[in-house]
Parts: sequence; C-alpha cells; structure tokens
Amino acid sequence: MTETDPVSVERAGEHVALVTLRRPPHNYFDVTMIRRLADLYDAADADPSVRVIVLAGEGRNFCAGANFGGDGDRTTAVAFDDAPDGASALYAEATRVFSVGTPVVTAVQGIAIGGGLGLAVSADFRVAGPSTRFCANFSRLGLHQGFGLSVSLPRVVGQQHALDMLLTGRRVGADEAFRFGLADRLVSGDDVAAGADEPAAIREGALALAVELAEAAPLAVRSIRATQRAGLAEEVARVTAHEALEQATLRATADVDEGIAASLERRPPRFAGR
Repeated sequence: MTETDPVSVERAGEHVALVTLRRPPHNYFDVTMIRRLADLYDAADADPSVRVIVLAGEGRNFCAGANFGGDGDRTTAVAFDDAPDGASALYAEATRVFSVGTPVVTAVQGIAIGGGLGLAVSADFRVAGPSTRFCANFSRLGLHQGFGLSVSLPRVVGQQHALDMLLTGRRVGADEAFRFGLADRLVSGDDVAAGADEPAAIREGALALAVELAEAAPLAVRSIRATQRAGLAEEVARVTAHEALEQATLRATADVDEGIAASLERRPPRFAGR
C-alpha cells in the first residue's frame, strides 16, 4: 500500500470486483481517495464482465470520514476536506461515486461515521455485523451534514429516521439499522461469537449478496437499478453545493470549535449557540 494508491481492486469471482479502502484502521478519506474510488467505479462500469462491486474497508472501521484532528486513532470526522480546493473538489468526486452504473454492495464493519456514512449510503446495499455502528455526527460537532446525505439518507431510511440521525448525531446499531433499512443484511452474532473474524465475516456476507445479484440477468439489473436511482447523482450534485456553503458558514462559529474539542477530549460538548 502507498499513499498514492489508497484504494485497491481485485476480482472476487467471475463477475464481482472487490474494491477496498486501504487506510486502516479508520480509512479516513480525502479528495485523492474518493477520486481513486470514482476512477475504479468508472473502470468497472466499462468492463461488461463486472456485474457487481463490493466496497470494503481494511482495518477496524469501514470509514470514519475525513480526518480533521486528533491522534489518528479517533473517529472524529466530517464530510469536508482541508485540501486547497476544499469541499467543492471532494464533492465533485462524491457525485462521480453516486453516478456509478454497476450495483454496489458495501461491507460495513465497525463504524461508518460522518462522510463515511455518506459513502456507505452511496451504495445500493449495506451488510453489517454485531459491532457495526452508523452515525451522522455532524450536529454533535456543530456542523451541517455533507457528502450528499441530505438527499441520500432519506432515500434509504425515510425522512423521519434521517431527521432523527441528523439532528441527534447518535450512533445507530446494526439491529436498529436493519429494522429501518439502513442495513440490508446482518452477519449472525452466533457466527462471530463462535470465533469468526467479524470484518472478514461481514465481507463474506457482502460477497455472497454480490454473487446473488450477479446471477440475475445483468442488462435487466442495470436497467432496473437505473430506474430506481434516477436523478440521484444529479440531486447529490445540487445538494452538495448547498452542504458545502452551510459547512463553510458553520465552521466559522465557536460551536464548531467546541464540538471538535469536546470530541477529541472525549467529553460532552457545551454548545453556546454562537
């Protein structure tokens, strides 16, 4: 693994491409990683032998969004990037990710938080395990949500569940996520308790679902999927421009400073509303 190649791809069967984020343990992303991911998605779309993509993360957590502070071992992340071209460049690449024409199954081990949740929700299906947690932590940091979650999350879980997650910033466990559709398949807790490696078991579950999808008629699958996702990438392109503006405004507030400090210090935030 090198910093210039933060995402890898390999075949996992005749018709499945396994794409892996390789910045363990948390797979923090930046523009470079998301651009590389979008490029690999484009390559999969151009290869008729690839019928399904499985997106996985190496290490303890699927993806903790963008790293903006701390000791490198904290899942304190948001969906913007501090590169010179900032959130606009990141979100342009995110729109490309949402534009993929090949079905995507995500293996979500550990936590998918902030922009990492946005990345998980960009896929068609999510496979989770007993320790999986989904979290839109933006309000706990004093920020507006990003990575297209304003439109993608309600599409998956409905407006009220999305509003709950976005306003409270709470962590949603696998069982609850499965009940309202955020997780589509759950790895058995009995299997994990029996000694299975949970991230590996989740990945195997995602690959099993991918094989099931790949057995269906590929032209029909793409056609049906395109109908069901119609307009999503365009909505993401529109809403991320708004998200970036809201984030830029809120980043200048004292509440953001407090939210970040509280998270890094592992204490409840004391927001003043300014």
